[in-house]
This record gives sequence, structure tokens and C-alpha cells, in this order.
Amino acid sequence: MNAMDLDMEYKTNRNIPIEIRLMDCIQGMSELNDSSVDVVVTSPPYNLGIGYSRYRDDIPRQEYLEWTNSWIGQVARVMKRQGSFFLNVSGSPTDPWLPFQVLEQAGRHLKLQNVIHWVKSIAIDRGDMGNYQGRPAKLAVGHYKPINSNRFLNDAHEYIFHLTKAGTTKLNKLAIGVEYTDQSNKSRWKNAGKGLRGRGNVWFIPYKTIRMRAKDRPHPATFPVKLPRMCIQLHDTKGTDMVLDPFLGLGSTALACIELDVPFLGFEIDEVYFKETQKRIESQLAKTMPFDFKPES
Repeated sequence: MNAMDLDMEYKTNRNIPIEIRLMDCIQGMSELNDSSVDVVVTSPPYNLGIGYSRYRDDIPRQEYLEWTNSWIGQVARVMKRQGSFFLNVSGSPTDPWLPFQVLEQAGRHLKLQNVIHWVKSIAIDRGDMGNYQGRPAKLAVGHYKPINSNRFLNDAHEYIFHLTKAGTTKLNKLAIGVEYTDQSNKSRWKNAGKGLRGRGNVWFIPYKTIRMRAKDRPHPATFPVKLPRMCIQLHDTKGTDMVLDPFLGLGSTALACIELDVPFLGFEIDEVYFKETQKRIESQLAKTMPFDFKPES
């Protein structure tokens, strides 16, 4: 362990381990056993020149893709046979090929089982909503970074590539199911007994409004906690003994694991983000831990 390396391990109120390590993810994963991880949820640097605190996000494209191939190779090695890898990646208006170039590297090791579209903002006209009572005249929800261009559309979407070893991993689709608008479907459809249908591969997960970036989101590119939570639930929390995030960031996947009471391991190379993750984990655990009972003397 070098001078930068630091391990922090926490326990949930059910004694479930939540561990974070300040170290390079390739080195960290190389120390894990083969087929030891059930679920991987992560969002790597996109190499689009984002202003991270420590990492350089503008290396030559071929070098970036070779590095991508290396860390995804480690992910594939540590994943269990029926594990799931949820890879969140996006391009930019001037570099739309990037997600598919990253996916090509992943395809050297794993099979693409599902493509999920993470929608961060959406506008729906009343005429497209169907004939349902109580619907607004129109709907516009979510946030995106406006693009000042007459060539490109505002980017309100990112990819989540669901990769597995054989393409045969079973999922718990109703764990993130949505209620039928027409509840009479429960009597008409064989699998509608719970009143839920599968959500499909389009997930609307908005960011919270950010008033002060440095305070509200000190990391320039992190996903909401709901995203990894839904990924883990979709894979199925039952029998999940380890969730891994190679690029910890501000610890959104760790917080999701605390909520779901499943074991977690994450790596981060930036001490600033690592310390911020510590604060978020400790704050979340403080909310879930029962108060200590102290009898009166």
C-alpha cells in the first residue's frame, strides 16, 4: 500500500460492510478474487475535458480506450457468472461516438444484454399523453445543461449499458416496476397480480436543482443515488453479496447500498472526493442507525 492508499470500512445497522478505498481501481480490482462480485455500477471519466480535481480528462483517445479496455477487463474477471455490470457513459454533442467506442471495448470481455436510456429531462405535450383525467396540459420536468448552439440539441439523456458474461442473467424487473394506470389490468393479465408492469429500458431520473455547484455537487460528474439503486434492484438484491463501483466519485452507489442493505466496495483516486464520500456515508448511516438506549441511573 503506497502513501495515497487508505481503507475505510463502515457497517450498516444490520452489520453489512460498506468499504471504500483510496487507490487506483485497476490496482484495487487486481487484488480481488475471480468471480467475487455480483453487481458493478459505475460511471467512468468520459475523456471529454471535464474539470476533475485530480484526474486528467483529456488524454489521447487511443490511450483512453486502451485504459478503458484494461479496467473493464478487470471488471469482467471479478464478476460472477450471472453478475451484472451497469456502465453509465455519455458523449457530447461534438463527440457522440464516445459511448459506442467505450462499449466496443467492453464487448471484448462481456455481452451487451440491455441498453437503458437514462432520461434527465423530458417534455411531453398534452396530446401525446393519452386520454387520462387529471393530466396537465403539458409536462416539462427535469434539468439539463443548455447548449448555446444552432447545430446541436440540448443533451438530456445518457446511456446505461447492462453487460453480463453470457447474456443470460435473470433480472427482477418488478423490483423497479411501475403501477398500471388502468388497474383493471390486474384481472386481465396473467402476470399483473401485483399491479405492476416492467419499467422498460427508459428511466426518468432527474438531477436535483443545483443552486451552488461547489456546495451542492462538489464533483463535476456524478449520478443521482436513485440510478445505482434501481440498477441493483433490477439485478435483484436477494443473493447479492457484493456491489462494486470502480469510480467512487461522491459515493452514490455506496449510499444506494446502504439504503438496500447490501455489501459495497468502491475505489477512488482523488482524496478530495474520497473525503466527501466519507461525509456522505457517515451522514447516511447516522440516519439509519437506531439511537443508543441508555437507561436512567
